[in-house]
Amino acid sequence: MELVKKQIHMNRVKGRASTQLTMDDDFIVPDTMDDMAQVLLDTGSIAVEAVKPMAEKVQIKGKLEFEVLYRKEEGGLQTLAGSIPFEETVNLTGLSDRDEVSVSWSLEDLKTDMIHSRKLGVKALAGFFVQAEALAEETAALEVDMEPGEEVQVKKEQVELATIAVRRRDTFRIQEELNLPANKPNVDRLLWKEVELRGVSTRPMDRSLYISGDLMLFILYKGEGENIPVQWVEESIPFSGELELPESSEDMVSMVNVRIAHKELEAKPDYDGEMREFNVDVVLDLDIRLYEEEEISLLGDVYSTKEELQPITQTARFQRILAKNACKCKVAEKITLNEDRAVLQICRSDGAVKLDEVTVQPEGLLLEGVLEVSLLYLTSDDTASIQAERFTLPFQCSATVPDVDENSIYQVIPGLEQMTAVMMGGNGVEIKAVVNLEVLVQQPIEQPVITGIDRQP
Repeated sequence: MELVKKQIHMNRVKGRASTQLTMDDDFIVPDTMDDMAQVLLDTGSIAVEAVKPMAEKVQIKGKLEFEVLYRKEEGGLQTLAGSIPFEETVNLTGLSDRDEVSVSWSLEDLKTDMIHSRKLGVKALAGFFVQAEALAEETAALEVDMEPGEEVQVKKEQVELATIAVRRRDTFRIQEELNLPANKPNVDRLLWKEVELRGVSTRPMDRSLYISGDLMLFILYKGEGENIPVQWVEESIPFSGELELPESSEDMVSMVNVRIAHKELEAKPDYDGEMREFNVDVVLDLDIRLYEEEEISLLGDVYSTKEELQPITQTARFQRILAKNACKCKVAEKITLNEDRAVLQICRSDGAVKLDEVTVQPEGLLLEGVLEVSLLYLTSDDTASIQAERFTLPFQCSATVPDVDENSIYQVIPGLEQMTAVMMGGNGVEIKAVVNLEVLVQQPIEQPVITGIDRQP
């Protein structure tokens, strides 16, 4: 009599840690650029260049990259760019250099202030979340292989498990060309450019991962010719494609975090030699986790009338998926621009979703955060026609998760699906947005499993 055993591979979370890093630096405007009169827009991103796991800690190296659009003293707009390098060490008890370490980050706050016409102050707050995982194997008996003449009765137990099937990072590249509308003048010089993601979704397929979404482009430029006002172009480029993934199957549960790793947007001449085309080159970084759910029939007990059988057991730790939800939260708010002059038109609206807190409730998770809205608009003042303003709109959303408790392990990926800003009159603006929150909740379970049998007369 022999036991038929199975090796069950689990991706076990060993520890989690989070930290916040404050960056503060001053930048001198280069001699080749004009004096500043007013800071209009700023944008920034965290670029992590190296993650080094060590004993009990993780070392993170990278830089904060920022851009500022400012109004020149003699009129007109200009862009100043720079970066602040950083190195941060996060303590994580129980970590070894062989463990799998994943790091996620977000730029929680960015402030740029004009100290004087030739000096810019930059302050930023970055949040880092570190998770250490180790591949663990649990051995459990599934069946008894009996020899001729043996009479053994068995009892089975059904257990639902979720094992990690795919854990990897990959990239997805998007290359597009954009033409200027016929009613827009040729490009003389790019002043400001933005590339953002909207409505990103992923779906596992057989041997591949399907990804789709929209690239939101905003371009501010100086047109060719004299007395041409500042021009802007706002376009949405849909994209879709498949990423080769041999281990994937369509019945797996996916949790894929997508962010922009590299973006490049530049003007180029068309067939007639006029600057009326744009090259768009974007590289997406994909943090891929695919889980496979299976129901395993484990050996629960054995019995024989011919001999005394005593199962040898040990406690195994597994995980099962409680819920995979995509929560959509609508944000609608009427705001008033802090502007004395008449606002003629909204040039561009942008939003960033910041998740502040996740609370475990009896029926699920309460997700709370803010939508940071940035508006660029046109005023009636010819000397300073382009102005900008920021607003913070709170939101909360409930994700239904049966049987969730304080021991549950959850992952939340926030994103912005769509947003509009419409003038209401009297410098009022109505903001409408849909925030998408992808939620995966797993429950750790402890299960006694049979690893051997003690046989006695």
